[in-house]
Amino acid sequence: MLLNYIKIALRTLWKSKGYAAINVVGLSVAFVVCIFLFLRSYLHLTYDNFHQDDDRIFQTYFFSNDPEKALRSGNMPLPLTPALKADYPELEAAARILTGRKSLVEVKGKYFDKLVLQTDQDFLKIFSFPLIKGNREIALRNLSSVIISENMAKTAFGTEDPMGKTLQIGSESHKKQYIVTGIISDAPDNSSIQYDILVRIENSYSYQQDKDNWSAQSHTVFVKLPPHVDQATFENRLKPFAQKYFKGNLDELKKKGAKPDQHGDLFAVRLQNLSRVHFDRDIAGRGGTPIAIVYTLMGIAFFILLIACINFINLSIARSFTRAREVGVRKALGALKNQLFVQIWGESTLICLVGFLVGVLLTYLLLPLFNATFDGRVKFAQMLQPGFIGVILIVFVLVTFVAGGYPAWQMAKFNAVEVLKGKLSIKRPGAIRNSLIVTQFIMSSLLACCTIIASQQLNFLRTRPLGFQKEQVISIPVGNQVNGRQALGRLRNTLANDPSILSISGTGINLGRGKDRVSSRSSIGFTYKGRKVSSDLLLIDFDYLKTLKIKPIAGRDFDRTYATDSVKRVIITASMAKMMGESNPVGMLLGDDADSSNTKSQIIGVVPDFHLYSLADEVKPITMYLSNTESIQYIFVRVTPQSLAGTMDKLKEVWKGVAPQSEFLGTFLDENVDAWYQNEEQLSRICSLASSIAILLSCLGLFAVAMMIIEQRTKEIGIRKVMGASIVSIIINLSQDFVKLVIIALVIALPVAWFLMKTWLDSYVEHIALSVWVFAGVGLAAILVALATVSFQTIKAALVNPVKSLRSE
Repeated sequence: MLLNYIKIALRTLWKSKGYAAINVVGLSVAFVVCIFLFLRSYLHLTYDNFHQDDDRIFQTYFFSNDPEKALRSGNMPLPLTPALKADYPELEAAARILTGRKSLVEVKGKYFDKLVLQTDQDFLKIFSFPLIKGNREIALRNLSSVIISENMAKTAFGTEDPMGKTLQIGSESHKKQYIVTGIISDAPDNSSIQYDILVRIENSYSYQQDKDNWSAQSHTVFVKLPPHVDQATFENRLKPFAQKYFKGNLDELKKKGAKPDQHGDLFAVRLQNLSRVHFDRDIAGRGGTPIAIVYTLMGIAFFILLIACINFINLSIARSFTRAREVGVRKALGALKNQLFVQIWGESTLICLVGFLVGVLLTYLLLPLFNATFDGRVKFAQMLQPGFIGVILIVFVLVTFVAGGYPAWQMAKFNAVEVLKGKLSIKRPGAIRNSLIVTQFIMSSLLACCTIIASQQLNFLRTRPLGFQKEQVISIPVGNQVNGRQALGRLRNTLANDPSILSISGTGINLGRGKDRVSSRSSIGFTYKGRKVSSDLLLIDFDYLKTLKIKPIAGRDFDRTYATDSVKRVIITASMAKMMGESNPVGMLLGDDADSSNTKSQIIGVVPDFHLYSLADEVKPITMYLSNTESIQYIFVRVTPQSLAGTMDKLKEVWKGVAPQSEFLGTFLDENVDAWYQNEEQLSRICSLASSIAILLSCLGLFAVAMMIIEQRTKEIGIRKVMGASIVSIIINLSQDFVKLVIIALVIALPVAWFLMKTWLDSYVEHIALSVWVFAGVGLAAILVALATVSFQTIKAALVNPVKSLRSE
């Protein structure tokens, strides 16, 4: 019997090749999109879940209930961790993690740029990254100990055993020798913590200077709670800790008129579970991914799959009228309802299976393109994970039961006598079909609105004035193979007489994201005349403001003719002056009220605010300074507009003489700034692709349903023509029902889209205003697309000779 069912299913599908092809194409495309988006979402949702006892691992963060806006920050001061361990000895472990740009590593005369993570000995007690060689208890006991990753071991030592070997980290005066005491496995892609090398945090350049400084917030802290202590209990126990060590913060908030939050806190040290850190941009910084984006991806996948299922259901119900007599004959010959259900559902299952297999094959073939286009970082091997296989199988079974089971059950319920008499009726078939078509266009319209508004917001972010001129400026990462100050000096000397070069400067922080993909942030905080002041700290060199075309609004720029400008002199932004409460701060000393060691810096200039980081990040005032000792990490070169095409190649050649050991990674600054909005751009691309597929699938389903409905109304059309109806009136009569459905979908979809996109835009400090014309345009486009989709069939039906359609009567 089963073999007979399969044969009948294959014959039926072969007889209706067009019907089968439409369903297979729709389902396979939906499965491809669904698998890709589920893979991407799965990567994010499994971040950091591979650690043992991950439910007891937390990152600390500061909560400040400022009257203007509640603030959260994951940057901690160096003395916090020792104080935590001293005041709360029951803590199982606590470790600081300081990471930044890559450092120069020397092994037997070979040089490498590697990511060095500076941490405490408890790092290996908190995180369960496998230690391939070495002892977890003692691997980081000494300040000269170093643990290297498996990849670093292969790269630097080849087949040689690295244990006990030495390597040097740092350059010039900051170089230090270490002994390899452990080899740790490489951090997986779904880890918030990445590394090539682990060393003790006491080796950091500024550790001795800031080890007792509660204002210098430079790193993250992770703690592991005992099994019997939950998060809420320990956070409550941390309240006296905040009052003890952060009295100044509390006093400042009280002066501002701040009120306690629902937990009774003005300022508090709180905990975020490790599994949530990746989704918390306030704590994880620019490396975080908002959970809303992950849910959006999953929602898009669900929408696409649902649209394909609706197509399947609508086509199956519409096709049921053409198969009614077959079902009636089978029932008359003794077929049971369950047998008919299994047979018809088996045909649907076969279509779903073919669509699924084609989808999996396309996923495998298109995976490299997906990763390249959307920076997917997903692997086909992830599909073989038990959890992911389970999700996909559940999705497949649901699609099979919903898309195939419902029409099969409806057909199996046909009354044999009525069918054979030609009196077939399904309870409210039009209502079901119309509801599903409306649902399709609701989702298509939603995605279309979201796509357009996301693109507008992305364009707004890219074109928004940043306070500096990003055009015609080339950014060159110096790297670790050469001294940045020496490279800057050589470049200036070499290009001094080049008419295409307008100015050259250096800095410690890049604007945007260049080819080195490094993004760092340094900040300071102190009390100035009783006011709590904090700002981003920016190392620059002479001509920085000139290169970016930033003009001082008070005071002056750094000048080589002033010998003291490189020592205790700063330039601040206007918002910094406002935070200080000074209308004209030029000449004043900047520093903590309690600082009596004559280390305060004099303000020599004030410039307009400019964006050092993206518009999606927290905007802070900026304090700029010069230094003869700190490393220059980036060189900015402003060129003439006429020489844009050839200057990059020229700089590449010059760089070979300036820094022969360092790779040239120059990029234009406007390209770097665009890279700030990589997440937004990826979301916009995904929404664009998804909305296009959703609209195409909806139109495909609408086309097929229109074709079958018009086929069923052939005699009606013939009668209308015989009675004198014009071709235009017939076309309008056939099309208006579909247009009504689209209008109903728009009435539901557009207000929902307005609410969703307004909520999304409100997450940005600066954003576009929603325009009613976007929604009107989407509505008009949806109506025109629906008309275009059904017009072919309606015109074809209206032009048929009524003699042919009525011949059998």
